[in-house]
Amino acid sequence: MSKFSEIKDLVMGLEDDFEKFYEKNNQAAGTRVRKGMQDLKNLAQEIRKEVQDKKNT
Repeated sequence: MSKFSEIKDLVMGLEDDFEKFYEKNNQAAGTRVRKGMQDLKNLAQEIRKEVQDKKNT
């Protein structure tokens, strides 16, 4: 469950950057959002692999 908490923390941590990018057109915030979303993708992939491995044992 710690990975789930990591995902929640990551998403909540990106909230300010999402607002800055979409409402204030801050390009640097957009870069941070893209990096955060890549981190989220990688974390989700790790969780998928972990679940699959546990399911197959």
